[in-house]
Amino acid sequence: MIPIAAPLLGQEEKQAVLETIESGQLAQGKRVKAFEEGFAAVCGVKHAVATSSGTTALHAVILAHGIGPGDEVITTPFTFIASANAAVFTGARPVFVDIDERSYNLDPCRVEAAITPRTKAILPVHLFGNPCDMDAIMEIAERHGLIVIEDACQAHGAAFKGRKVGSFGTGCFSFYPTKNITTAEGGIVTTDDDELADRLRLIRSHGQRERYYHETLGYNFRMTEIQAAIGLAQLAKLERFTEARRANALYLTERLRGVVTPTETPGSQHVFHQYTIRVPSSSALSPAGAERDALADHLRQRGIGTMIYYPVPVHKQKVYQQMGYTDDLPIAEQASREVLSLPVHPALTTNDLDQIVEGVNSKWL
Repeated sequence: MIPIAAPLLGQEEKQAVLETIESGQLAQGKRVKAFEEGFAAVCGVKHAVATSSGTTALHAVILAHGIGPGDEVITTPFTFIASANAAVFTGARPVFVDIDERSYNLDPCRVEAAITPRTKAILPVHLFGNPCDMDAIMEIAERHGLIVIEDACQAHGAAFKGRKVGSFGTGCFSFYPTKNITTAEGGIVTTDDDELADRLRLIRSHGQRERYYHETLGYNFRMTEIQAAIGLAQLAKLERFTEARRANALYLTERLRGVVTPTETPGSQHVFHQYTIRVPSSSALSPAGAERDALADHLRQRGIGTMIYYPVPVHKQKVYQQMGYTDDLPIAEQASREVLSLPVHPALTTNDLDQIVEGVNSKWL
Protein backbone atom coordinates (compact mmCIF):
# COMPACT_ATOMS: atom_id res chain seq x y z
CA MET A 1 0.00 0.00 0.00
CA ILE A 2 1.30 3.46 -0.91
CA PRO A 3 0.57 5.42 2.31
CA ILE A 4 -1.08 8.83 2.31
CA ALA A 5 1.68 10.05 4.67
CA ALA A 6 5.12 8.76 5.58
CA PRO A 7 7.17 10.54 8.27
CA LEU A 8 10.80 10.51 7.13
CA LEU A 9 12.95 9.95 10.21
CA GLY A 10 16.52 8.85 9.56
CA GLN A 11 19.80 8.31 11.30
CA GLU A 12 20.16 12.03 12.06
CA GLU A 13 16.96 12.04 14.11
CA LYS A 14 17.90 8.80 15.90
CA GLN A 15 21.31 10.14 16.82
CA ALA A 16 19.86 13.43 18.01
CA VAL A 17 17.42 11.62 20.31
CA LEU A 18 20.14 9.38 21.75
CA GLU A 19 22.42 12.35 22.42
CA THR A 20 19.55 14.16 24.15
CA ILE A 21 18.77 11.19 26.36
CA GLU A 22 22.43 10.81 27.28
CA SER A 23 22.67 14.53 28.11
CA GLY A 24 20.20 14.16 30.97
CA GLN A 25 18.41 17.38 29.91
CA LEU A 26 14.96 16.26 28.75
CA ALA A 27 12.71 19.22 29.59
CA GLN A 28 12.78 22.51 27.72
CA GLY A 29 16.39 23.65 27.34
CA LYS A 30 19.09 24.53 24.83
CA ARG A 31 17.76 22.31 22.03
CA VAL A 32 14.35 23.96 22.21
CA LYS A 33 16.04 27.36 22.05
CA ALA A 34 18.10 26.30 19.03
CA PHE A 35 15.02 24.94 17.28
CA GLU A 36 13.14 28.18 17.97
CA GLU A 37 15.99 30.25 16.53
CA GLY A 38 16.25 28.04 13.46
CA PHE A 39 12.53 28.12 12.75
CA ALA A 40 12.35 31.89 13.27
CA ALA A 41 15.11 32.26 10.66
CA VAL A 42 13.17 30.08 8.19
CA CYS A 43 10.08 32.27 8.62
CA GLY A 44 11.98 35.55 8.63
CA VAL A 45 10.71 36.67 12.05
CA LYS A 46 12.34 37.78 15.32
CA HIS A 47 10.73 35.21 17.61
CA ALA A 48 9.57 31.62 17.54
CA VAL A 49 8.05 30.17 20.72
CA ALA A 50 7.88 26.37 20.79
CA THR A 51 4.88 24.58 22.29
CA SER A 52 3.70 21.04 22.87
CA SER A 53 1.39 20.91 19.81
CA GLY A 54 -0.16 22.99 17.04
CA THR A 55 -3.35 23.15 19.10
CA THR A 56 -1.57 24.59 22.14
CA ALA A 57 0.19 27.07 19.83
CA LEU A 58 -3.20 28.33 18.63
CA HIS A 59 -4.63 28.35 22.17
CA ALA A 60 -1.64 30.26 23.56
CA VAL A 61 -1.77 32.86 20.77
CA ILE A 62 -5.44 33.62 21.34
CA LEU A 63 -4.80 33.96 25.08
CA ALA A 64 -1.72 36.15 24.48
CA HIS A 65 -3.74 38.50 22.29
CA GLY A 66 -6.26 38.94 25.11
CA ILE A 67 -9.14 37.39 23.17
CA GLY A 68 -11.82 35.92 25.39
CA PRO A 69 -15.50 35.86 26.38
CA GLY A 70 -17.70 38.05 24.18
CA ASP A 71 -15.10 38.31 21.41
CA GLU A 72 -15.44 36.89 17.90
CA VAL A 73 -12.80 35.31 15.69
CA ILE A 74 -13.52 35.02 11.96
CA THR A 75 -12.22 31.76 10.49
CA THR A 76 -12.87 29.01 7.97
CA PRO A 77 -15.22 26.05 8.42
CA PHE A 78 -13.09 23.88 6.13
CA THR A 79 -10.14 22.87 8.29
CA PHE A 80 -9.19 20.63 11.20
CA ILE A 81 -11.39 21.46 14.17
CA ALA A 82 -8.51 22.77 16.34
CA SER A 83 -8.47 26.04 14.37
CA ALA A 84 -11.90 26.98 15.70
CA ASN A 85 -11.65 25.14 19.02
CA ALA A 86 -8.74 27.34 20.10
CA ALA A 87 -11.10 30.32 20.16
CA VAL A 88 -13.74 28.35 22.07
CA PHE A 89 -11.13 27.36 24.69
CA THR A 90 -10.81 31.03 25.68
CA GLY A 91 -14.57 31.73 25.70
CA ALA A 92 -14.50 33.51 22.32
CA ARG A 93 -16.84 32.59 19.48
CA PRO A 94 -15.66 31.40 16.06
CA VAL A 95 -17.53 33.07 13.19
CA PHE A 96 -17.37 30.95 10.05
CA VAL A 97 -16.98 32.46 6.59
CA ASP A 98 -17.24 30.37 3.44
CA ILE A 99 -14.21 29.39 1.36
CA ASP A 100 -12.88 30.02 -2.12
CA GLU A 101 -13.88 27.04 -4.26
CA ARG A 102 -10.45 26.62 -5.90
CA SER A 103 -7.97 27.26 -3.08
CA TYR A 104 -10.26 25.91 -0.29
CA ASN A 105 -8.99 28.82 1.84
CA LEU A 106 -10.99 31.50 3.61
CA ASP A 107 -12.54 33.76 0.94
CA PRO A 108 -11.43 37.36 1.65
CA CYS A 109 -14.36 38.69 -0.36
CA ARG A 110 -16.73 37.32 2.29
CA VAL A 111 -14.82 38.36 5.41
CA GLU A 112 -15.84 41.98 5.69
CA ALA A 113 -19.56 41.18 5.83
CA ALA A 114 -18.90 39.01 8.91
CA ILE A 115 -17.18 41.77 10.92
CA THR A 116 -19.12 43.08 13.93
CA PRO A 117 -18.19 45.31 16.89
CA ARG A 118 -17.26 42.09 18.72
CA THR A 119 -14.76 40.91 16.09
CA LYS A 120 -11.21 40.85 17.43
CA ALA A 121 -9.32 38.67 14.97
CA ILE A 122 -9.22 36.99 11.58
CA LEU A 123 -7.80 33.46 11.66
CA PRO A 124 -7.05 32.26 8.11
CA VAL A 125 -5.79 28.71 7.55
CA HIS A 126 -3.18 28.04 4.86
CA LEU A 127 -4.95 24.80 4.03
CA PHE A 128 -3.02 21.85 2.59
CA GLY A 129 0.08 24.11 2.41
CA ASN A 130 -1.49 26.61 -0.01
CA PRO A 131 -1.07 30.20 1.25
CA CYS A 132 -4.13 32.39 1.66
CA ASP A 133 -4.40 35.73 -0.13
CA MET A 134 -2.59 37.58 2.62
CA ASP A 135 -2.64 40.96 0.84
CA ALA A 136 -6.43 40.99 0.95
CA ILE A 137 -6.67 39.63 4.51
CA MET A 138 -4.09 42.05 5.93
CA GLU A 139 -5.76 45.01 4.20
CA ILE A 140 -9.14 44.14 5.75
CA ALA A 141 -7.55 43.60 9.17
CA GLU A 142 -5.68 46.91 9.08
CA ARG A 143 -8.76 48.83 7.97
CA HIS A 144 -10.81 47.43 10.86
CA GLY A 145 -8.07 47.27 13.51
CA LEU A 146 -8.15 43.48 13.77
CA ILE A 147 -5.53 40.92 14.82
CA VAL A 148 -4.45 38.35 12.22
CA ILE A 149 -3.58 34.86 13.47
CA GLU A 150 -2.23 32.63 10.70
CA ASP A 151 -2.94 28.94 11.13
CA ALA A 152 0.07 27.68 9.19
CA CYS A 153 -0.02 24.22 10.78
CA GLN A 154 0.07 22.64 7.31
CA ALA A 155 2.29 25.20 5.60
CA HIS A 156 5.91 24.96 6.78
CA GLY A 157 8.02 26.99 4.36
CA ALA A 158 5.12 28.19 2.23
CA ALA A 159 5.35 31.74 0.93
CA PHE A 160 3.06 34.45 -0.44
CA LYS A 161 4.72 36.93 -2.82
CA GLY A 162 8.15 35.96 -1.55
CA ARG A 163 7.26 36.32 2.13
CA LYS A 164 6.95 33.26 4.35
CA VAL A 165 3.62 32.44 5.94
CA GLY A 166 3.67 33.00 9.67
CA SER A 167 5.32 36.40 9.17
CA PHE A 168 2.24 38.43 8.21
CA GLY A 169 0.27 38.12 11.44
CA THR A 170 1.03 35.83 14.38
CA GLY A 171 1.86 32.39 12.94
CA CYS A 172 1.02 28.97 14.37
CA PHE A 173 2.61 25.74 13.14
CA SER A 174 2.22 22.05 14.00
CA PHE A 175 4.84 19.30 13.97
CA TYR A 176 2.46 16.34 14.14
CA PRO A 177 3.92 13.17 12.49
CA THR A 178 2.13 13.70 9.17
CA LYS A 179 3.26 17.32 8.76
CA ASN A 180 5.95 18.45 6.31
CA ILE A 181 8.44 18.22 9.16
CA THR A 182 7.77 16.60 12.51
CA THR A 183 8.85 16.57 16.14
CA ALA A 184 6.48 13.61 16.79
CA GLU A 185 4.18 16.12 18.52
CA GLY A 186 4.82 19.82 18.89
CA GLY A 187 4.01 23.30 17.72
CA ILE A 188 5.49 26.76 17.42
CA VAL A 189 4.36 30.39 17.30
CA THR A 190 6.10 32.98 15.11
CA THR A 191 6.02 36.75 15.66
CA ASP A 192 7.99 39.99 15.39
CA ASP A 193 6.25 41.40 18.48
CA ASP A 194 8.60 41.38 21.51
CA GLU A 195 5.83 41.83 24.08
CA LEU A 196 3.65 39.15 22.53
CA ALA A 197 6.56 36.70 22.51
CA ASP A 198 7.17 37.41 26.19
CA ARG A 199 3.52 36.75 27.04
CA LEU A 200 3.60 33.52 25.05
CA ARG A 201 6.62 32.29 26.98
CA LEU A 202 4.82 32.99 30.25
CA ILE A 203 1.63 31.27 29.10
CA ARG A 204 3.42 28.10 27.95
CA SER A 205 5.23 27.62 31.27
CA HIS A 206 2.84 28.16 34.17
CA GLY A 207 3.14 31.94 34.03
CA GLN A 208 6.71 31.86 35.30
CA ARG A 209 9.73 33.76 34.05
CA GLU A 210 11.81 32.42 36.93
CA ARG A 211 11.18 28.97 38.35
CA TYR A 212 8.52 28.92 41.09
CA TYR A 213 7.77 32.66 40.70
CA HIS A 214 4.46 32.91 38.86
CA GLU A 215 3.43 36.26 37.38
CA THR A 216 0.22 35.23 35.63
CA LEU A 217 -2.02 32.25 34.97
CA GLY A 218 -0.20 29.88 32.65
CA TYR A 219 -0.23 26.35 31.31
CA ASN A 220 2.16 23.50 30.64
CA PHE A 221 2.46 23.97 26.87
CA ARG A 222 6.22 23.31 26.74
CA MET A 223 8.12 21.40 24.06
CA THR A 224 10.58 18.75 25.30
CA GLU A 225 14.25 18.56 24.41
CA ILE A 226 13.65 15.25 22.62
CA GLN A 227 11.00 16.86 20.40
CA ALA A 228 13.31 19.78 19.65
CA ALA A 229 16.22 17.45 18.84
CA ILE A 230 14.08 15.69 16.24
CA GLY A 231 12.90 19.08 14.98
CA LEU A 232 16.43 20.39 14.47
CA ALA A 233 17.31 17.36 12.34
CA GLN A 234 14.07 17.73 10.38
CA LEU A 235 14.50 21.48 9.89
CA ALA A 236 17.75 20.84 8.03
CA LYS A 237 15.73 18.74 5.55
CA LEU A 238 12.75 21.08 5.09
CA GLU A 239 13.92 22.66 1.85
CA ARG A 240 14.65 19.27 0.29
CA PHE A 241 11.30 17.88 1.46
CA THR A 242 9.50 20.91 0.02
CA GLU A 243 11.20 20.54 -3.36
CA ALA A 244 10.21 16.87 -3.47
CA ARG A 245 6.59 17.59 -2.54
CA ARG A 246 6.32 20.29 -5.21
CA ALA A 247 7.92 18.06 -7.84
CA ASN A 248 5.59 15.16 -6.96
CA ALA A 249 2.58 17.48 -7.13
CA LEU A 250 3.61 18.78 -10.55
CA TYR A 251 4.11 15.20 -11.81
CA LEU A 252 0.57 14.30 -10.75
CA THR A 253 -1.04 17.49 -12.04
CA GLU A 254 0.48 17.04 -15.50
CA ARG A 255 -0.82 13.48 -15.82
CA LEU A 256 -4.09 13.06 -13.92
CA ARG A 257 -7.33 12.99 -15.89
CA GLY A 258 -11.01 13.12 -14.92
CA VAL A 259 -10.52 15.03 -11.66
CA VAL A 260 -9.99 18.65 -10.62
CA THR A 261 -6.35 19.04 -9.59
CA PRO A 262 -5.08 21.55 -6.97
CA THR A 263 -4.36 25.17 -7.80
CA GLU A 264 -1.71 27.43 -6.31
CA THR A 265 -2.67 30.87 -4.99
CA PRO A 266 -1.22 33.39 -7.51
CA GLY A 267 2.17 34.69 -6.37
CA SER A 268 2.57 31.96 -3.77
CA GLN A 269 4.61 28.83 -3.06
CA HIS A 270 2.34 25.92 -2.22
CA VAL A 271 4.19 23.30 -0.14
CA PHE A 272 1.65 20.50 -0.67
CA HIS A 273 1.15 19.15 2.79
CA GLN A 274 -1.68 17.41 0.98
CA TYR A 275 -2.34 16.94 -2.73
CA THR A 276 -6.11 17.32 -2.77
CA ILE A 277 -8.13 16.58 -5.88
CA ARG A 278 -11.83 17.12 -6.37
CA VAL A 279 -14.27 14.59 -7.80
CA PRO A 280 -17.46 16.45 -8.77
CA SER A 281 -20.66 14.48 -9.22
CA SER A 282 -21.35 13.85 -12.90
CA SER A 283 -25.08 13.59 -12.28
CA ALA A 284 -27.54 15.39 -10.03
CA LEU A 285 -28.97 11.95 -9.32
CA SER A 286 -25.75 10.68 -7.75
CA PRO A 287 -25.75 10.55 -3.93
CA ALA A 288 -23.51 13.18 -2.32
CA GLY A 289 -19.89 12.08 -2.42
CA ALA A 290 -20.65 8.81 -4.19
CA GLU A 291 -18.20 9.30 -7.05
CA ARG A 292 -15.45 10.52 -4.73
CA ASP A 293 -15.98 7.53 -2.47
CA ALA A 294 -16.00 5.20 -5.46
CA LEU A 295 -12.62 6.56 -6.59
CA ALA A 296 -11.20 6.14 -3.08
CA ASP A 297 -12.36 2.52 -3.06
CA HIS A 298 -10.97 1.98 -6.58
CA LEU A 299 -7.56 3.28 -5.45
CA ARG A 300 -7.57 1.28 -2.23
CA GLN A 301 -8.08 -1.91 -4.24
CA ARG A 302 -4.97 -0.93 -6.22
CA GLY A 303 -2.83 -0.40 -3.15
CA ILE A 304 -3.04 3.39 -3.03
CA GLY A 305 -3.88 5.12 0.24
CA THR A 306 -6.16 8.17 0.25
CA MET A 307 -7.80 10.37 2.87
CA ILE A 308 -10.67 12.83 3.00
CA TYR A 309 -9.66 16.18 4.51
CA TYR A 310 -12.33 17.04 5.68
CA PRO A 311 -15.55 14.98 5.43
CA VAL A 312 -17.56 17.27 7.73
CA PRO A 313 -17.01 21.06 7.91
CA VAL A 314 -16.47 22.41 11.41
CA HIS A 315 -19.84 24.17 11.62
CA LYS A 316 -21.58 20.87 10.84
CA GLN A 317 -19.71 18.89 13.49
CA LYS A 318 -21.94 17.59 16.30
CA VAL A 319 -20.13 19.63 18.95
CA TYR A 320 -20.74 22.87 17.03
CA GLN A 321 -24.33 21.97 16.26
CA GLN A 322 -24.78 21.60 20.01
CA MET A 323 -23.38 25.12 20.41
CA GLY A 324 -26.18 26.40 18.19
CA TYR A 325 -24.36 26.85 14.88
CA THR A 326 -26.80 26.78 11.94
CA ASP A 327 -24.62 28.40 9.27
CA ASP A 328 -25.30 27.73 5.60
CA LEU A 329 -21.87 27.62 3.93
CA PRO A 330 -22.48 25.85 0.63
CA ILE A 331 -19.00 25.98 -0.89
CA ALA A 332 -17.35 24.37 2.14
CA GLU A 333 -20.15 21.83 2.37
CA GLN A 334 -19.82 20.86 -1.28
CA ALA A 335 -16.03 20.62 -1.01
CA SER A 336 -16.40 18.22 1.92
CA ARG A 337 -18.40 15.91 -0.36
CA GLU A 338 -15.94 16.04 -3.27
CA VAL A 339 -12.33 16.33 -2.02
CA LEU A 340 -9.89 13.44 -1.86
CA SER A 341 -6.20 13.64 -0.96
CA LEU A 342 -3.62 11.50 -2.75
CA PRO A 343 -0.07 10.64 -1.60
CA VAL A 344 2.44 13.43 -2.35
CA HIS A 345 5.07 12.96 0.37
CA PRO A 346 8.84 12.94 -0.33
CA ALA A 347 9.19 9.17 0.09
CA LEU A 348 7.30 8.48 -3.15
CA THR A 349 9.22 6.97 -6.04
CA THR A 350 8.52 7.54 -9.73
CA ASN A 351 6.95 4.07 -9.79
CA ASP A 352 4.66 5.09 -6.91
CA LEU A 353 3.63 8.25 -8.77
CA ASP A 354 2.95 6.29 -11.95
CA GLN A 355 0.86 3.81 -9.96
CA ILE A 356 -1.20 6.70 -8.54
CA VAL A 357 -1.69 8.22 -12.00
CA GLU A 358 -2.69 4.88 -13.50
CA GLY A 359 -5.04 4.21 -10.61
CA VAL A 360 -6.89 7.51 -10.95
CA ASN A 361 -7.00 7.57 -14.74
CA SER A 362 -8.13 3.95 -15.03
CA LYS A 363 -11.29 4.81 -13.06
CA TRP A 364 -12.54 6.88 -15.99
CA LEU A 365 -11.68 4.41 -18.80
